[in-house]
Amino acid sequence: MEECISVFDMLKIGVGPSSSHTLGPWRAAERFLAELRQETLLSTATRVKIDLYGSLSLTGVGHATDLAVMLGLSGQDPEYIPVENIDKIIASIKNTHQINLGNQLLIPFDFEKDIVFNKNFLPFHANGITFTAFTSDKEYTSTFYSIGGGFVVKEERVNAKKKHEIKCAFPYPIQNAQELLEYCTTQNRKISEVVYDNEKSMRSEEEIDKELMRIWNTMLECMYIGCHSEGILPGGLNVRRRAFDMHQGLIGLSNYNSPQEWLECIRKTEVKFRQILKWVSCFALAVNEVNAALGRVVTAPTNGSAGVIPAVLMYYLVIENHEAGEKEIKQFLMVAGEIGSIFKKGSTISAAMGGCQAEIGVSSAMAAAALCEVMGGTPDQVQMAAEIAMEHHLGLTCDPIGGLVQIPCIERNTMGAIKAINAAELAMETDAKNAKVPLDKVINTMWQTAKDMNSKYKETSEGGLAVAVNVADC
Repeated sequence: MEECISVFDMLKIGVGPSSSHTLGPWRAAERFLAELRQETLLSTATRVKIDLYGSLSLTGVGHATDLAVMLGLSGQDPEYIPVENIDKIIASIKNTHQINLGNQLLIPFDFEKDIVFNKNFLPFHANGITFTAFTSDKEYTSTFYSIGGGFVVKEERVNAKKKHEIKCAFPYPIQNAQELLEYCTTQNRKISEVVYDNEKSMRSEEEIDKELMRIWNTMLECMYIGCHSEGILPGGLNVRRRAFDMHQGLIGLSNYNSPQEWLECIRKTEVKFRQILKWVSCFALAVNEVNAALGRVVTAPTNGSAGVIPAVLMYYLVIENHEAGEKEIKQFLMVAGEIGSIFKKGSTISAAMGGCQAEIGVSSAMAAAALCEVMGGTPDQVQMAAEIAMEHHLGLTCDPIGGLVQIPCIERNTMGAIKAINAAELAMETDAKNAKVPLDKVINTMWQTAKDMNSKYKETSEGGLAVAVNVADC
């Protein structure tokens, strides 16, 4: 099946800690509410029940899947909900044993009984979730699958025809890296220019530009919040935030009152090799600490890997090119989004399907490609940068301790960001015509590796660090 994927599908604004286990179930709950409205059942519902399957069940508590479902059923929007309201809404549901279904009907709800964790896997995908609504005389059931990056599908693929129709409107329909490269070659255009034309077939230039900057400003604010927040992350592992202390040592006595002023101050700081490493790591840590604390982040392509792209883009803005502004930011995000979409089409961006290579690996490839283009790389060098970054993440497992997106996930974003910068530099210094591994080949290899990987290492917390390190030890 051909798939139409926008930059704004790959870069979504939402709430942490996980795109597949938090944002996806949240969106699935919203879609279930829409189905109830369509079936005229919402106003007569007396009870709802949620069954979580597979990875959603095994690591659901650590990923706040149960909380996301309750928030979604309450009619809250993850993109716009004030994050400070989340705890209040959840506390109200738990204390009153009631949920305000769709924000319009108060019904009984016992979160300990009405959310069921089933360890068995449904055949279609590792992340299955079934909603059941009860009325006085009938039951209505609907099953969804959270396939990574906040994408939610049903097994029957009811949206496939619509997606195909949208794709046909693209001036440059792209299914793989080779097709993208051919468009760039025949049209003598950059990857970002090809992507921009595709986006214009769906949205106005004004809307595209506005939304791209909204995404960047959300990323920037996320880094800013993370660098200025102290304390212990929730979840029971007692993980202490590190971005705050690291940032204090780097920023010195600078004065600023906003994220943009902060960015300008960083440009004036010392930039030796060690400081660059620290700044990039600090930016990535900051994002993923916010994510772990149920803060607002941008899936890039997932929540668990949300720190890589902002960290690399921030590196470009504050260290590599002080003159860069909106033009380069939008260029960077469009390339990153397109490379991410090619990985999704040809492999997966779900750790439950492919391990962490599908998250950190893909985000590193996206960031490497984007950085390469804004630094002047040709389209084939851009693809080479993505290939290098992924090649050195192949086989990376997903084994979060306690099912939380904290250890090793937060640090892993720093490594993905550093690898992305190195991959871009290597590609820039190479004649891409001599590349031995095309991007499509590494994407296919990643998918084959994913299929061969033991399920213990696919976001189940049943192998690796998740069993080697006890939660009690932390």
